[in-house]
Amino acid sequence: MGLECRVRASLCRSSLVYLLLVGSVGAVAGSGQTGSDASPKTLRAAADKHHLLMGAAVDSKSLASDPTYASILQTEYSVLEPDNELKFDQVHPQPDTYDFSGPDSLVAFAQAHNLKVRGHNLLWYQSLPDWIKSSANSWTPATLSKIVHEHIAHVVGHYKGKVYAWDVVNEPFNENGSMRTSVWYNAPGIGFSGQGTRTIEQALRWAHEGDPNAKLFVNEYGADVINPKSDAVYAMAKDFVQRGVPLSGIGFELHINPWFVDPAALDSMAKNLKRLADLGLEVQFTEVDVRLPNPTFQNLTGQADAYRDLMNVCLQQPACTLFQTWGFTDLHSWIPEAYPGYGWALPFDTHYKRKPAYRALFKKLETRGYDSPRPPAAR
Repeated sequence: MGLECRVRASLCRSSLVYLLLVGSVGAVAGSGQTGSDASPKTLRAAADKHHLLMGAAVDSKSLASDPTYASILQTEYSVLEPDNELKFDQVHPQPDTYDFSGPDSLVAFAQAHNLKVRGHNLLWYQSLPDWIKSSANSWTPATLSKIVHEHIAHVVGHYKGKVYAWDVVNEPFNENGSMRTSVWYNAPGIGFSGQGTRTIEQALRWAHEGDPNAKLFVNEYGADVINPKSDAVYAMAKDFVQRGVPLSGIGFELHINPWFVDPAALDSMAKNLKRLADLGLEVQFTEVDVRLPNPTFQNLTGQADAYRDLMNVCLQQPACTLFQTWGFTDLHSWIPEAYPGYGWALPFDTHYKRKPAYRALFKKLETRGYDSPRPPAAR
């Protein structure tokens, strides 16, 4: 996910109406200081009270060109994740060529501002370079296995000790819980076609070889509530834990609209998180955004409620260690391109003003009572 957004004319035409709506619900810009309290009021500071990491997916070009973007990232968040620049096609564009320029600049920024870095991703059925796609019919499992092993070893090794966690395999399951057809699994695959989750297992083992101290995740969408896909994820996780496969946790994408979040869904999500936590695994909300068809007062209020409710589910489960949005400003969001007619999905608007969604997250984080320590280390 996380395609670079082109800010569309329809979004810009709505700016005046949107700003009036934000003002009507008292959105706060700037430092967020209130009254005589000079201490910063940020998501990062509020989440620290819960031992929870607050993350955002970002891109190096925006970081380099926009001081406001950089300022908000370093003050509001404790984790950054490259949205596209570590995907296979961008970091490994030619067989013998790696391009770490963008991710390296993000890592340098993170180190300078005391942020953790999360890597996304090592193996996905999308974002493949032409040299992989064009030769898909001629690869043998043995040659493709060598390519994948070398790719994971090189990328993870390059960031050893600098990237604290990786999405090792991204979106490997179909909706019915079966394995997704992909060049990595069975077209032609790396040698484990028809063997269930063996491809995932091998990728995890290779990533662990590259950096034994990094946390390793399988990242999936549509597996947040209990359903056939989440059952398959759970079965994989249980098997891996029992056999000592180096899996640290499961990432949940959560690209939703406000109407996704209802009491039944929230209860199902909590139960799903609990069964993974009972295995000793972490759970992370890795790609949260709440898309809207327009920024009406009602929609912004519903969006704020959705963000609040997702944060509440995370806070109530000590194994939930990260709440990360896919971007943080509507100025740079993949939603308008991926979902035509939708946008306005993130906690900051196109002018970096704090939206009702931000205020709802902050208010929930200010709530005490969910202060249990979160898991300190990977399995």
